Amino acid sequence: MEAVALRTIDVDQHLFEERDTWSAHIDPSHRDDALGIVDDEHGWPWLVFRGRRLYPVEIQHPARPGEIADNRRRMRRGEPAPGRYEDLLPDDYGGGAPRVASLEAFGLDASVLFPNFGLLWERMLAGDPPARRANARAYNRWMAGALGGGDGRLFGVAHLLLDDVDWAVAEIGRLAGDGVRLAMVAPAPVDGKPLSDRSLDPVWAAFCAHGVSPVFHVAGFESPLHAAWHLGDPEPGDRLMDSVFLWVAPAVALANLILHGTLERFPDLRIGVVELSAGWVPGFLLNLDGAFDFYVARHGEPVHPLADRPSSYFLRHVRVAALPYEAPAHLVRKVGAGTFMIGSDWPHAEGVAHPGADTAASVATLQETDRALLLGGNAAWLLRLGPGAQGRAT
Repeated sequence: MEAVALRTIDVDQHLFEERDTWSAHIDPSHRDDALGIVDDEHGWPWLVFRGRRLYPVEIQHPARPGEIADNRRRMRRGEPAPGRYEDLLPDDYGGGAPRVASLEAFGLDASVLFPNFGLLWERMLAGDPPARRANARAYNRWMAGALGGGDGRLFGVAHLLLDDVDWAVAEIGRLAGDGVRLAMVAPAPVDGKPLSDRSLDPVWAAFCAHGVSPVFHVAGFESPLHAAWHLGDPEPGDRLMDSVFLWVAPAVALANLILHGTLERFPDLRIGVVELSAGWVPGFLLNLDGAFDFYVARHGEPVHPLADRPSSYFLRHVRVAALPYEAPAHLVRKVGAGTFMIGSDWPHAEGVAHPGADTAASVATLQETDRALLLGGNAAWLLRLGPGAQGRAT
């Protein structure tokens, strides 16, 4: 075994769950609440909660979205599934040595692994907060174990809910004990309260104290758009209007945390934004400062006094992932090299098939120091790996 510097870190890959991910790791008192993957009468697997089918369990391949449509048509016609989920799932869609081997083939040093089917169910279980928390904790336990054999090159992302502050604080501490450095949280109100509400301060304090970073990612959280805008769309998860406006939820959440002083109160808080697009950042920073200035001019004082420019808090506290086809080099020239990271969304259908090569081509025109920040330096900062971070290579 020899040390390898983590110079290239893909911050947006996904870890596919097993059938018993939740049932095998959930607290015994919530055994009947466990999510599961169950086949229907034709052998097609579904994500299921208490016997209710929530969503088809689909094995995606990068840059091949047509496969999903083909399989859904076959399901509607009642055709048999092509095989069992576990037999069709590629080995490197999990963790451990197979995923590390894929990183080597891609020319990447490390990857951040988000949930896969865990992205779907948060809003679907909104009526049962205890069951949601139990399944999130079960996933977190499974994920921490699934990354064994990754030789320090695989960074799992936990699933964290904020509706019970004491639970969230305890879970952050438990995650840190398991070596988990990132936790996915929804960029959405919590029981009608904004993320800047002082009742959530213990959560932000726990993130800082334990060295865990919250991350906003595409997931089943409350849409920032009025329900009327979704009429006519039968999709229960990835709705079209939410995809068009991916950036709205994180932009609103971050503006709230900045303008109401949360980031000022917690100067060590580090926040990631992943797969929620990146092209919005330059215009957002312009509008954030401009709106703040106009509000002060009009009212004589801000909603909350700040010691610095609003955009400065964003630039200090936030790192945003850009897919290769989002022209990250162009974004760096507009905002600076300290904000963006690289992410492939592998192996999702909307992701890129060749994460290493596609990323390298997208940043080739940058100066070496800027390229180093985009390829791994900013991700290492979010992960709190420190300068010269080392992993273990097989």
